[in-house]
Amino acid sequence: MTPASLPLNALRAFEASARHLNFTHAAEELCVTQGAVSHQIRMLEARLGVKLFSRLPRGLALTDEAVALLPGLTQSFARMGELIEQVRGGIARKPLTIGVLTTFAIGWLLPRLEDFQVEHPLIDVRVRTHNNKVNLFAEGLDCAIQFGEGDWPGAEATKIVSGELSPMCSPRIASQLHRPGDILRFPLFRSFRVDEWSRWFAEAGVEAPAIRGPVFDSSLGMVLAAERSFGIALAPASMFTLELDTRRVVCPFSITVDAGSYFLTRPKGRVPTEPLEAFIAWCARMAAPEASPL
Repeated sequence: MTPASLPLNALRAFEASARHLNFTHAAEELCVTQGAVSHQIRMLEARLGVKLFSRLPRGLALTDEAVALLPGLTQSFARMGELIEQVRGGIARKPLTIGVLTTFAIGWLLPRLEDFQVEHPLIDVRVRTHNNKVNLFAEGLDCAIQFGEGDWPGAEATKIVSGELSPMCSPRIASQLHRPGDILRFPLFRSFRVDEWSRWFAEAGVEAPAIRGPVFDSSLGMVLAAERSFGIALAPASMFTLELDTRRVVCPFSITVDAGSYFLTRPKGRVPTEPLEAFIAWCARMAAPEASPL
């Protein structure tokens, strides 16, 4: 059986269903009925002679065969879309799809993106934000910006900028902080990484009780709450230079804790496209110590 002998609509229905793990959502994306998607999946399974989904009470699960098939199909459909975009209008534009942490997008990438577009006017940048949970293959991304130690399975990681965490609060609260232990008098905003505050207090030489306070899924929300004088955030100062320069928030102490860095990640073993190579080189230049701060 050759790829050409497989119906394109069935492959499209499978790819969308596998990404969503839901026939209804796949049908909405493809503008067809759920019944049509189910029919296409059954037809494809019959042609291939394998099961592609396990039907669960609350959704779908991919079989081993589906897991093997999905990345190649997602990449192929993305490539088809790129070719169509290049032909449309007679201008050979080249798309670059990036998954970006929301904090990094607003605090680092967007203020610099104009420079990249001026340098590479024929690259169409497509930014998709996430909260550090991203699947490079299933989401059809060329690369993703993630926060951590640089050890994501199946990905090659290049460090862009350190993410050292600093206490950040309003000037009003900062005026009441004379020593690190004074921080304990205020609500402490936390991320899903539960040990960050305890590690900071250890660096400060302060014995801290069990940390209590609101938990945020984004440093942006955490720092915004701190700006409103509600409490104290522990966040990467490198992502909030505008807020610090305008004194909407301040860092009351110079003590920091290393919780990880921001990395550019891309699928291991996949040859980078020309736009991706340009973006990797640009990120390295923008993150170099001698680069002018914005």
